[in-house]
Amino acid sequence: MRTKLIALGVFMALALTSVALAQPPAVKPACDRACLEGYIDKYLDAMQAHKVDPALFHKDVRFTENGVELPLGNEGLWYGMSGKGTYKFYIPDVETQQVAFIGTVKEGGNAAAAPGAKPAAPTTVAVAIRLKIVGGLITEAEQLAIRPEQSLTGAAPAPNAFPATGEAVEKMGAPHKMFTESIPEAQRHTREDLVRIGNYYFDGLQRNDGKGYYPFTDDAVRFENGMMACGLDKEGKLIPKACKQQFEHGLEGIVTRIRDRRFVAIDREKGIAFAFGFFDHVQINWTWQIAELFKIEGENIRRIEAVFHRCPYGMNSGWSTYEQGMSEERQSIR
Repeated sequence: MRTKLIALGVFMALALTSVALAQPPAVKPACDRACLEGYIDKYLDAMQAHKVDPALFHKDVRFTENGVELPLGNEGLWYGMSGKGTYKFYIPDVETQQVAFIGTVKEGGNAAAAPGAKPAAPTTVAVAIRLKIVGGLITEAEQLAIRPEQSLTGAAPAPNAFPATGEAVEKMGAPHKMFTESIPEAQRHTREDLVRIGNYYFDGLQRNDGKGYYPFTDDAVRFENGMMACGLDKEGKLIPKACKQQFEHGLEGIVTRIRDRRFVAIDREKGIAFAFGFFDHVQINWTWQIAELFKIEGENIRRIEAVFHRCPYGMNSGWSTYEQGMSEERQSIR
């Protein structure tokens, strides 16, 4: 009997050892935060060099600029990018292997000038970019290029009350330090919860009657195209509850429809949700194409940054079906 018990014990020990050995090791993400951010840098380098390297891009990569699908390379900003700017805001989404970015680049300024004329100066362009990484290659590249007003003849555009978006974003210097603060792991939202909370902003602004649900912290601040839109006075001092009060008393009935709400990059560690979308003003046939990110704490939005420009009314993102493009439902893009 004792011999049988010893044999059984040896058998069970061997079985448990085999099971333990069979367990796969903890899976490391194909590309971590630093790796994903590195793809943005590589992408910008490639765009500045006007070179589509097969070691970086999948042979069937899809590319859009401002909602229009184009051949990758020598089209759009790929044609004229001449340098990188100084503002850099990365939003890595490790779970879906996507990365978003808001920043600045230089365009133009390299064309030969007429004899005796000064060379053309490069312009500063604000960009919002999304990349999808599969198997170490970029398979999708989506970008907004928000350029200063210009004419085909080179004549100066009409005076504008607001600075060019690229210049204003560049003057911000760097993302606010609160964006770099990590949330304790036990307190982090799921990806879908961050999408849900970020979408409250769009729900509250669309057809706003001043009586909606506006989940802002008391110290919330919003920047649009590099300019302060709510939360701070001219000296940069906090105005408590300003963003919520603006929704309650200042932004009623402005935006008719917010559609194609594509949440494409979610940074769970920092609590940031990044989305592309379109703001329609039906009464004047006007559409803003927008990239917007939200810093979320608990169930509230604490800080917002957005860049946008006017586009043809009813424009599609180039990544959605017609039905998705006209829908007001949120989309979690993976």
